[in-house]
Amino acid sequence: MKNDSAIIEFVLLGMSSDPQIQVVLFILFLVIYLLTLIGNLVMILVIKADSHLHTPMYFFLGHLSFLDMCFSSVTVPKMLQNFLSQKKNISVWGCITQSFFFTLSGGTEACLLSAMAYDRYAAICHPLVYTVVMNRPICILIVSIAWAVGCLISLINSLFIHNLHFCGSNIIPHFSCELPPLFPLSCNDPTANEILLAVSCAFMGLLTLPLILFSYSRIISAILRIGSSKGQGKAFSTCSSHLTVVLLFYGTTFFRYLSPTSGSILEQVVSIQYSVITSLLNPVIYSLKNQEVKAALQRMIRQQKCTCGLEKAV
Repeated sequence: MKNDSAIIEFVLLGMSSDPQIQVVLFILFLVIYLLTLIGNLVMILVIKADSHLHTPMYFFLGHLSFLDMCFSSVTVPKMLQNFLSQKKNISVWGCITQSFFFTLSGGTEACLLSAMAYDRYAAICHPLVYTVVMNRPICILIVSIAWAVGCLISLINSLFIHNLHFCGSNIIPHFSCELPPLFPLSCNDPTANEILLAVSCAFMGLLTLPLILFSYSRIISAILRIGSSKGQGKAFSTCSSHLTVVLLFYGTTFFRYLSPTSGSILEQVVSIQYSVITSLLNPVIYSLKNQEVKAALQRMIRQQKCTCGLEKAV
C-alpha cells in the first residue's frame, strides 16, 4: 500500500547508479554543456557584430542560439550536480519549476523553427518582396508570439500539475523533471493532465508542422524549377541547415511524447537528443554549412587580430 503522506521532494535516478560511469558521464556532459554555451554564444556575437548578418534569417538564428542556451541550462546543471552527488533529490517546487522552463523552451523552439521555415520560403520563393514581407517589426512580432505561445502552453500544464497529489513513490526514472515521468507518481488520477499534455502537443504540432511542410514543399518545388545545377545547389544550401535541425528536433520530440512512458533508458537517450544534443549541434550545423557565417567569423577574427596589433604597437 502507498504511503498517504505528501512528499516534498523527488529523487532523479538519472542514467546510471554506477559511480565510475557517473564520473564519465559528468565529464562528457560537462564538455557538451560548455561547448553548447560557447558555440551558441559565438553565434550570437558574430550575428550581432557583423552587419552583413543583420537579416531576418540571422535575426531568428540569433534568438534560436539564445533559446538553445536556455534549453540546455534548464536540465544539464542539475544533471551534472546529481552525477557527483549521492543525494539526487529535487524539491517538488524545484521539479515543477524545471518542468515549466523545459516546456517553455521546447514550445518556443518549435514555434521559432516554423517561423524560420517560413522565412526561407519567403526568401527563395518570393525574393522580390522578401524585405517587405519579413521586415524587422514583423520579425520581432513573430519571435514575441513564439515566446508567448511557449509560455502559455507551459503555464497551463504547470498550473494543472498543482491538481496532482504526490504521496507515494518519489523516484523519477529520469534525469530531469519532464511532465510524462511525473504523472505516474501521482496518487490521484492524472488522466486530465495527460489529456492536457496530449492536446498541447497536438496544438503545437498543428500550429507549426503545417507551416513547415508547406514552406519546404514550395521551396523544393521552386529549387527544382531552377535551370542550373549551381543555382539549385546555392538555393538548397540556404535551407538545408534549417531542415536538418527541424528533423533532429521534431523527430525525437514526437517519438518521446507520442510513445507511452515506460521509464526505459531509451526515453532518456531520446530526451537528451532534443534537449541537449540538438542545442549543441545547432551552431555547428549553421556555421559549418553556411558560408556567410564562416565569412563573418573570419572577418571578426581578423578584426580582433588587427585591434590587438594596434594595441601592441601603441
